Amino acid sequence: MATQHERSLPPSRYDLDTYVGRVRHMMEITDPRTLFTSAQQLDQAKKLIAHYKAGKMSGEMTEELWQAKRLVESTLHPDTQEPVFLPFRMSSFVLTNLVVTAGMLTPNLGTTGTLFWQWVNQSVNVAINASNANKSSPLSWSEVGKSYAVAVSASCGVAVGLNSIVPKLRVSPSVRGVLGRLVPFAAVASAGALNVFLMRGSELRNGIDVYAPNDPTTSLGKSQSAALTAVGETAISRVLNASPIMVIPPLILMRLQRPGGFLARNPRITIPTNIGLIFATSLVALPLAVGVFPQRQKVSVGSVEERFRGLNDKDGTPITQLEFNRGI
Repeated sequence: MATQHERSLPPSRYDLDTYVGRVRHMMEITDPRTLFTSAQQLDQAKKLIAHYKAGKMSGEMTEELWQAKRLVESTLHPDTQEPVFLPFRMSSFVLTNLVVTAGMLTPNLGTTGTLFWQWVNQSVNVAINASNANKSSPLSWSEVGKSYAVAVSASCGVAVGLNSIVPKLRVSPSVRGVLGRLVPFAAVASAGALNVFLMRGSELRNGIDVYAPNDPTTSLGKSQSAALTAVGETAISRVLNASPIMVIPPLILMRLQRPGGFLARNPRITIPTNIGLIFATSLVALPLAVGVFPQRQKVSVGSVEERFRGLNDKDGTPITQLEFNRGI
């Protein structure tokens, strides 16, 4: 049984075993307001948490401690405990992708515009995936370059290919118009999932660190099975996040641009309206998508490699579950 001097922080103020609890937790972690955290505030938060863990503070978690935990988790990478570069933090995800998404969803881009914005989007995705991945099996720079080239080629190929196919479809003009607006979604969803697998390929090849649930600091070894779960779930969450953002705003914009519609009468505010729709949808969609799977994932020892079976934790209790950082 842990002593006072071995205290660890509760995982969350919410129940992470439930979807609602994970969404509420991710709403705090992805809150853009945490981007204004100063180095001094972060240092104070780290010291407060260190004092709690060392048993220098009495009592249960206070609001001040919860806020300190929120600042640390939204700023520092869980594996390295180093600050994630600001534009690529999950709390900056909505703002970083706002202009990029607006560019991709601009009607009648043409081939050059489509290629440019797909390239920008995949460049941002590579940076975000690399910055927030599990760090126990990092990619080399050459692997990053190869993965980046494949992801960009895939997204550009899908977008340009679909743009050339849609006009040739034997459907009504209205249906063709809807399909044309959804081409960016198909490109982003397919290339986004591929991007995650490429940028985290070393995890799949080498495995990621797994831990006993009551000892999250001592690695029991690397598991490729856990890595496949981590990367696969992250890829799914990326698609789930992109779906409403790439589908809802363009369809609403299309309706507003119909003859006699609001934007048909006020064309000068088309871009601000598009950006506003994307921003509002993104704020809601991100925690809903990221919260689908726990970040600190648990799996049965029976679902991973055989070498992890029959192990005991530091108290001598048989280990039946393993824990790992899924990444975001």
